[in-house]
Amino acid sequence: MESDREHDLDGLTWQEFEELLRDILDQHNFEVKFRKVFKHGGRGYQIDVVGYRKDLCLCIDGKKYGRSRYRTSSLKTEATKHYNRCLAHEDAFNIRSIPVIVSWIDDNLGFENGCIFVPVAMLNDFLLNLDAILDESGF
Repeated sequence: MESDREHDLDGLTWQEFEELLRDILDQHNFEVKFRKVFKHGGRGYQIDVVGYRKDLCLCIDGKKYGRSRYRTSSLKTEATKHYNRCLAHEDAFNIRSIPVIVSWIDDNLGFENGCIFVPVAMLNDFLLNLDAILDESGF
């Protein structure tokens, strides 16, 4: 059964979904850079939401994919791309950059291809317990 939150998110465009992620990080006292564009190694990159707090940098890629049967495979492919973007970000700005993919639907991925997967319904809990989660997962 679909939760009320999932139903509410159904009507959001992918741009509004990214804005929601930005707003949630802002509510958790992160300094937020939205749709951050940068160059490194002669190549251009964009990260949907970058959140800074103390010496921590979360690089978030928002994925509002539908319920297709190929969604999980697509997310894993995107994880590899996002991980590489985060490595470039880390190198370009000399800050530890944690790759996070926030998905609209819970795909039970957890960790995949160097990225932490967080369903949007769990993002608040993830941010509240961030230090413990990063310690447990070796980030």
